[in-house]
Amino acid sequence: MDLVALEEIRRLKYRYLRCVDRKLWDEFSQTFTADATAAYGTPVEGEPVVLRGREEITAFMRRRLGPDVVTAHLCAQPEIDIDGDEATGTWAFQDTVIIARYDIVIIGHAFYEDRYRREDGVWRISHTGYERRTYEAQLSLKDLPSFKLTS
Repeated sequence: MDLVALEEIRRLKYRYLRCVDRKLWDEFSQTFTADATAAYGTPVEGEPVVLRGREEITAFMRRRLGPDVVTAHLCAQPEIDIDGDEATGTWAFQDTVIIARYDIVIIGHAFYEDRYRREDGVWRISHTGYERRTYEAQLSLKDLPSFKLTS
């Protein structure tokens, strides 16, 4: 196994998540190939949201996770297989989404199913997403009277 490529792919996924949570949309966009696809399944949306192209993926995230939405994403347990300049990966992830203006906290879990492609020596995501979440829990901030958002 190409251990350098393995580490580069891990760092790529971590960068993707960091950019989402910090809302670094220009850097987020650069984690994708130009023709990347994404599919995010959530009970709130019903059917999975399917996005095509780096720009559409970035615009969707920018719109859905604006400055009033706080997110925290954690990924672990990667299962990555590399075949030359292409790779696949499965990641367990958990996320927390806080939308204070709607008094809601969403906590969920799923498994990302990713594809990667190395272009000009740089690994990028060619597909990311999950069909459905293992669980998604919603809490009202009104039910948590001691909750205080400090960021």
